[in-house]
Amino acid sequence: MKVIYCDVCKKNIENPVPTRNYFQMADIDLCEPCKDDLDLAMKNTLRGKSPFDYGWHDELTMKILHDSMQRGKIDLKPKR
Repeated sequence: MKVIYCDVCKKNIENPVPTRNYFQMADIDLCEPCKDDLDLAMKNTLRGKSPFDYGWHDELTMKILHDSMQRGKIDLKPKR
């Protein structure tokens, strides 16, 4: 039996199945609710940026994740 904890909220992920109830980004494990929060946090930024580039997308994703790991949750409000 494999035990995985979400690196953001520190909750145990029961019966982990990759890309179904936990997600890996670089070396960070995310539970499904935290992944949904990450998507919501990035939504406004993605709509406002043009043209799309994977370089800034990956940089923004990692910045949000590292900040969230320190706080223990993903901040859904965009910073102005």
